[in-house]
Amino acid sequence: MMRIVLIILITILISLHTMGQNEHPMKIAMVSVLVEDPVKAFKFYTEILGFEEVMYSPENYLAIVKSPLDAEGVTLLLEPTEPGGIEIAKKFKKELYQMGMPVISFSSDNIQKTVEELKSKGVKFKKELAKTDYGYEAIFDDDNGNYIQLFQLD
Repeated sequence: MMRIVLIILITILISLHTMGQNEHPMKIAMVSVLVEDPVKAFKFYTEILGFEEVMYSPENYLAIVKSPLDAEGVTLLLEPTEPGGIEIAKKFKKELYQMGMPVISFSSDNIQKTVEELKSKGVKFKKELAKTDYGYEAIFDDDNGNYIQLFQLD
């Protein structure tokens, strides 16, 4: 009897452990940031932030960049809201900006130096570098209608 109870408990524990786990897990490949002008955004994200081109087709309003620190990492699609973009996307983007809400977060291993470098390139900060419960944070404007959080964990 004890052996049956033990087998049942082990079966339940194994089931609980594997619940929610996918047999074929996925990873994040690309995320979108809504931008008013992908050509202007591409210039900002590559020349100012230092991201690298993955795909760039200005005549098709297509711009994809990635971090130089992670060759196989997540790519960033600079998703245009103009010309003729989807109205709900434009409204969502505008309201997030008015709220001061960052649309994405980037990390730095030396946030103080990164903030100094961005400021020297003319980047405007909504929130200056500050200590938080989890590390350090600053929020800057991407000059395309978005706020970006920059953080460094303790």
